[in-house]
Amino acid sequence: MRRWDRLVDEYLVACRARGLAEGSVDRIERELVRWGAWMKRRRPRPRLEDVEVDLIVAYVRSRTAFRSKATVSGAVSIMRGMGEFLVLKGIWSSNPLRWLRGPKLDPRARVPQRIGSAQMERLWSAAASHPFAYHRFLWTTVIALLYGTGLRRGELERLDLSSWDRDEGVLVIDGRKTGWMRRVPVPDLAARCLASYLPQRQLQLERVERWEEPALFVARTGRRLSGTAVSHGVKQVAARAGLDGITLHAFRHTCASDLLEAGVRVPEVQRVLGHRVLMTTVRYLEIADRQRHAAVARHPINEFLAEVAA
Repeated sequence: MRRWDRLVDEYLVACRARGLAEGSVDRIERELVRWGAWMKRRRPRPRLEDVEVDLIVAYVRSRTAFRSKATVSGAVSIMRGMGEFLVLKGIWSSNPLRWLRGPKLDPRARVPQRIGSAQMERLWSAAASHPFAYHRFLWTTVIALLYGTGLRRGELERLDLSSWDRDEGVLVIDGRKTGWMRRVPVPDLAARCLASYLPQRQLQLERVERWEEPALFVARTGRRLSGTAVSHGVKQVAARAGLDGITLHAFRHTCASDLLEAGVRVPEVQRVLGHRVLMTTVRYLEIADRQRHAAVARHPINEFLAEVAA
């Protein structure tokens, strides 16, 4: 087991070489470190070559007790990849994890939360009536981009002034999460919010004498608005609007659902959101389908049939 840490480092190098995003590599590292620590605590401590199915199952059972299906499936998937690497290195003759399957996941089972149009209007009004003038422009623009482009919190936090291509009307999003950069078109209303916010940003930086700050979104101190500050600020706006349970990711869910409901093709929504796998986007169809069924339920033919039946 002394070789475990070195082998994990080699495997992570291989993962990066495959083009995995750094966030995914970090998640793999955490899971493998946890697995290695568990094996090192075993007495007697097993040799890596002697690890068999029973020991693996014992770890999976202890690791996934009282965890969600998604957690179990993710842990098994990471372990399976490491098993294939150990076979490649000649340490295992075969990968016992190849036949160990995690629970079957239905991508539509956990329907994402969606912000309704009435709730969105209340959020806009609360942001626009913020008691501090600079924050009116800041939070109105943040909400506009979260809903209009479906940005993740980290992507919003890492935006620089140079990320906004005003001529093309797109935001250049870094690839730290997905492994590739993408250019996301900004809706007209969100672009107008940005145009109103940028002069206020410049004035705020002049007040605190931080003229060289590259971040697109800055706090009152003139420093980059952190992801935690974004979450806290949106939560405060929601509280002023009298809304509970509004999260940053809910804006992303709403963006995807509304685009699909408007008739945008799934692959286009996938590119906007930066999903690596199409099935991640497909789960939003469940929400859009509900809206379509509700619309059909109001079709005039229903009233006609009711009259005929009477």
